[in-house]
Amino acid sequence: MPSADDLDALARSAAHGEPGALDALLVTVRPEVLRLCARFLPNREDAEEACQDALLALARGITRFEGRAAFRTWLYRLTANRARSTYRTLRRRWRLEAGGVPLPDRPDPRRTSVVAGTRLDLLDAFDAVRPDLAEVVALRDVLGLSYPEIAALLDVPEGTVKSRLHLARKQVRQRLGDDSG
Repeated sequence: MPSADDLDALARSAAHGEPGALDALLVTVRPEVLRLCARFLPNREDAEEACQDALLALARGITRFEGRAAFRTWLYRLTANRARSTYRTLRRRWRLEAGGVPLPDRPDPRRTSVVAGTRLDLLDAFDAVRPDLAEVVALRDVLGLSYPEIAALLDVPEGTVKSRLHLARKQVRQRLGDDSG
């Protein structure tokens, strides 16, 4: 992966429509996007699908990259949102293919690793909280962005990020059935 400055410059070139810049950007970020998607989705094929969706969203939305935050931070937000959206789509598809049979409340531990089951539970919990709260907790706790990075990305004060994160974590914990903290 190129340096942050080189990546920002490449993203600005792509945003301004310079020939070849978008293709170079997509090739450059694909491995990182796939890695980020895999942090959300436990199945390799699902992560690949989310990666493709994120790269398509990147190609369609690069002109909206304004440079307020670092490109990598902007990319993380886009990727987190696309991975969560892909999960919702896969869940709907499964329900349709299963003939309306609801998903089990908890993944079957005999067929699902603890890590995978936890990620699926977390994605379901994200869907149970407001989107602005889910986004903050995904950016901080799943993708590891700092408070200043999230604040710049969302164009809100750092205190707002911390407040949203506190509320989101509380709601996610409740959803996951952990009443501690």
